[in-house]
Amino acid sequence: MTWREEAKRRVALEAVKHVEDGFVVGLGSGSTAAYVIKEIGRRMLQEGLQVLGVPSSSQAMMVAVRSGVPLTSLDENPVLDLAIDGADQIDQKLNLIKGGGGALTREKIVASAAKQFVVVADETKLVEKLGADCRVPVEVLPFALAAATADIKELGGKPLLRESKGKVGAVVTDNGNYVVDVDFGAMTDAEELNRLLKLIPGVIETGLFLGMADLVYLGKQDGITRLEKK
Repeated sequence: MTWREEAKRRVALEAVKHVEDGFVVGLGSGSTAAYVIKEIGRRMLQEGLQVLGVPSSSQAMMVAVRSGVPLTSLDENPVLDLAIDGADQIDQKLNLIKGGGGALTREKIVASAAKQFVVVADETKLVEKLGADCRVPVEVLPFALAAATADIKELGGKPLLRESKGKVGAVVTDNGNYVVDVDFGAMTDAEELNRLLKLIPGVIETGLFLGMADLVYLGKQDGITRLEKK
């Protein structure tokens, strides 16, 4: 296991300490979040912890099923006690870029429904400004792809339709939409950019998670750094 994988595993274990008996927990997507789900399953089996999970993607759902974590939905539990997820980039104010796995819309809905949103990542994800060497995923309605892409270019972005590695054609989200990865460079005003992107007809959601994270655990080669919202 590389130091980064070990770091992700350590912060996942630390984050799961926030899970209490009877909690309904939002389950993030991706490799770091998978460690979280597996640790919740272990605690349920070995400690008798009683938890329900709300998965943010089909991937999270499958990991939860394999780990023995019973599932519920936002229809049944519209307010979650806690959500834990990874991130592609994190700035000093705990703003995030997410969506590398294509689940950005459901991840954002799950995170926004939680009383506390905890983020887990390795220290390489911490940056001075969002967007440096990291594209912003944008979920787009297929019908609007050409028009929305043109509007994104007008905002100064360089859009690239995400193509599937496992099949011919574009990546399709759990919602039946496309993901456009946009290079904006290092951002000076992420809030304004997010607002303008969401005004584009056909844009479903952006991978800019601004002001949402309450707590971040960063895994390092020699330990864990804890960052809290100020």
